[in-house]
Amino acid sequence: MKHIVMLGTGLDTMGGIAAVVRVYQQAGLLQRYGVIYLATHCDGSALRKLRAMLAALAAFAGLLLRGRVGLVHVHMASRASFWRKSGFLLLAFAARVPAILHLHGGGFAQFYGAECGPVRQRFVRYVFRRCARVVVLSEGWKQWVQSMCGHPHVVCVHNPVLLPPASAWEARARGAVLSLARLGPQKGSFDLLQAAAQVAPQVPAIELRLGGDGELAAVRARAGQLGIAAQLNLLGWVAGEGKQRELALASLFALPSYHEGMPMSVLEAMAAGVPVLATTVGGIPEAVADGVEGFLVAPGDVAALAARLRQLLQDEALARRMGAAGRRKVEAMFSTQAVLPRVEQMYRELGFVPI
Repeated sequence: MKHIVMLGTGLDTMGGIAAVVRVYQQAGLLQRYGVIYLATHCDGSALRKLRAMLAALAAFAGLLLRGRVGLVHVHMASRASFWRKSGFLLLAFAARVPAILHLHGGGFAQFYGAECGPVRQRFVRYVFRRCARVVVLSEGWKQWVQSMCGHPHVVCVHNPVLLPPASAWEARARGAVLSLARLGPQKGSFDLLQAAAQVAPQVPAIELRLGGDGELAAVRARAGQLGIAAQLNLLGWVAGEGKQRELALASLFALPSYHEGMPMSVLEAMAAGVPVLATTVGGIPEAVADGVEGFLVAPGDVAALAARLRQLLQDEALARRMGAAGRRKVEAMFSTQAVLPRVEQMYRELGFVPI
């Protein structure tokens, strides 16, 4: 019996790919299609990561040699993720097994254009073109991928999220600003600190609740320099029930990133009825319409970020309306019921039906 083999990071790791695949798993997609999942990456030391990749490579090669692979579904991002997964794809190409390249992460265009020379760019185009389907997270990405490689089958499939039970707005903590991301400049963490410092005199109740790993010491030091150390709460990596508790507590969700794909954290915030304050990058504008489900500002525009932060924290009725609009949009466009049929359609087109 031939199987779909899905390749991605370990499901217990941090980051968007693991979050997406966990939703696939929780919604029953992997079970319905008998998908074999191989973790090509894990958190931890370089040695631990190498062992995970080699173990996955050995398992994948064994499945290919035994003729058990009928389709490969590869979740990848840029840089090391691309180079690591391209080895698996080359094996699939050699075995004449069709492959789906599922592109995550917001920095692939920069990786391709600024970090790859002509030879590497040619290889990137080759890998994309040899895949039966290329999946992207937004219509903007679809246009870019088509212009980059000319692939005739680029499909936009949004990240799916599970809808949690609706939370009472009255239970939210006034002034609680939640952000879930790897803390650092690329996620706009320091911009958010600077904006919060500008808002704090007018909104004394403001509290930045930042969940994630990354540059924790630098974030803590910068908050001290700005005089908002008391308003900063570093949560560490938040997942599962802890994440749901934070989303139920938050008055707004902020993600002022410089690069994104379709961030799961934004969709999860919308699903929980939390208004979103984010930037006009990647697929975010397809999820958040400025002034409807939240506000969008240009990356790096701290003044605009502060103004919208102040507005949402001071106008509770507005924040509540935007949160409700976000939940409705997720239900219509980003819920598992809306998204997973697109994935299943691809599987059917490539010869697989539920077992």
